Amino acid sequence: MRKTALTEKEDELMIVVNALGEQCPIPVVKATRALREMREPGTLEILVDNETAVQNLLRMASGHHLAATVEQRGEKEYAVTVEVTAPVGDTPMEEPELCCVPDSGLVVAVDTDAMGRGSEELGKTLMKGFLFAVGQLPVPPRTMLFYNGGARLTVEGSDSLEDLKKLEEQGVEILTCGTCLNYYGLTEKLAVGAVTNMYTIVEKLAGAGKVVKP
Repeated sequence: MRKTALTEKEDELMIVVNALGEQCPIPVVKATRALREMREPGTLEILVDNETAVQNLLRMASGHHLAATVEQRGEKEYAVTVEVTAPVGDTPMEEPELCCVPDSGLVVAVDTDAMGRGSEELGKTLMKGFLFAVGQLPVPPRTMLFYNGGARLTVEGSDSLEDLKKLEEQGVEILTCGTCLNYYGLTEKLAVGAVTNMYTIVEKLAGAGKVVKP
């Protein structure tokens, strides 16, 4: 972990936090620690190399009611500058809600528990492989929607539960149609994600950057 650098600039305290190469939530942790250690007004500059860190640092500044700006200094180098008008010390501060998963804008819509036409047995094997592969994407989907026969994949006994739970841990929103769960008598067996309705399904699909349907 790189150390925080301290410099003086035009008679104003300037603290530079080098978080290049650090992944969420380390840049915010480092920045918060440096902010608490500032004993006089000044500027806090955090260097990062990914947009996720930039957005989380802006959330941190906003949550602490501090003005912040972003400057891109290279292909993968950003400087987030926070203006600290008064030292915060150990005063309790509103912690930011971090988003450690880059937003791909991708929504995966699953309406069956078997992928493709022909052999149902083969289709179920293919669907399991598909859901596993989704979890290997460099940037996971924003949301995964399960409806009609797809509702069987998010309940107890599903062969894909482990893969779906790992996706949820990565921050992927997993939603299953409540009407579909009720129709198949599976309402009480939902084992991952949350129940949703048709209005939300339409809203998620309409707001997606891209929709993939196996």
